[in-house]
Amino acid sequence: MFVSHAFTYTRSLCRNAVALICSAVAFAACLNPEPAQADDITVFAAASLKDALDKVVLGYEAQTGHNVSLSYAGSSVLARQISLGAPADVFVSANTDWMDVLEEGGKIVPGTRIDLLSNSLVLIAPKGAKPLTSGDYADIAVFLDGRRLAMALVDAVPAGVYGKAALETLGQWDTLAPLVAQTDNVRAALALVALGRTPLGIVYGSDAKAEPRVQVEMQFPAHSHPVIRYPAAAVAGDNTETARDFLNWLQQDATMAIFADHGFTRLEGS
Repeated sequence: MFVSHAFTYTRSLCRNAVALICSAVAFAACLNPEPAQADDITVFAAASLKDALDKVVLGYEAQTGHNVSLSYAGSSVLARQISLGAPADVFVSANTDWMDVLEEGGKIVPGTRIDLLSNSLVLIAPKGAKPLTSGDYADIAVFLDGRRLAMALVDAVPAGVYGKAALETLGQWDTLAPLVAQTDNVRAALALVALGRTPLGIVYGSDAKAEPRVQVEMQFPAHSHPVIRYPAAAVAGDNTETARDFLNWLQQDATMAIFADHGFTRLEGS
């Protein structure tokens, strides 16, 4: 009988101890609640934005606690990936055509599209190269003398499309087309010149500013190519609220100052 009473008493103590522990854990949870989970956001952006956008994102993450994954490539590649269901939350293109494709396909959240930035188009050579002397666009072919001109894909990647349009306007495309070395994106064209693989290339002004191993030979007149526009928009999906927040951040004066420091300009009226 004594053993039975002792066992009952011990079991009761155990139950009470467990209850006390559970209460203590619950109380501690109230005093130290779990921190709010940061939102993750995936941004697909034109390759020419890399240096500036990397810096912009560091500030955004520090300010908001959100985590940003960046994917850089030619706008055409990124647009095709998004159209096939790639998990992007924000798309920043280097021209309007590819954004139009996604918008027409219902891949963009209505009302979120903005024209964010502009840029210039320049002819570059490796740093220290003998400069073109007269500034005449016909000198490009003379300078190349059968060698290659680096450009992004001229029928798909915005920098290549703008470059082709400029050469056509200036009457040089037919002569230079056989010499063009096409690359998947503008940063690859920049690298060919920086590494001395090609003597000349056509890139954005912001690309030339980002690469100390190249020098600008000439800037193409604004009238020679369509206005360079970088539209940005939220991609349709489950993360629209955070995407809108990020788009707002891109338009802040402090953010625009970072873009300007990297060679980009505001579009008039934006």
